Amino acid sequence: QRQLVESGGGLVQAGGSLRLSCAASGRTFSSYAMGWFRQAPGKERDFVAGISWNGGSAYYADSVKGRFTISRDNAKNTVYLQMNSLKPEDTAVYYCAVKTPRGSYYTDTNYNYWGQGTQVTVSS
Repeated sequence: QRQLVESGGGLVQAGGSLRLSCAASGRTFSSYAMGWFRQAPGKERDFVAGISWNGGSAYYADSVKGRFTISRDNAKNTVYLQMNSLKPEDTAVYYCAVKTPRGSYYTDTNYNYWGQGTQVTVSS
């Protein structure tokens, strides 16, 4: 059974950093693009970052460009999201997901496997 498990969330002060991990099990996802999304209370789930299967291309939401970095280690079947200069508006549940072969990175309907999410809370 395919499974994605996010970890690394927590409470951090504004300006701080966190590194999220998304570990895949049950099947290798090394040949698939991956993405991170987030959902704040009362809001829709938004794209944060995406990465191609080999890590050669990365995509970011404008709100996180220059602060967040997505990366992957296919040998470990793990995708990471390094988050620096965190702001209170980054507070949300963060999800990783496996992207389908076609379609935009930016749309959540183009992802077909999701983790359970990890909470990130940034205090002011």
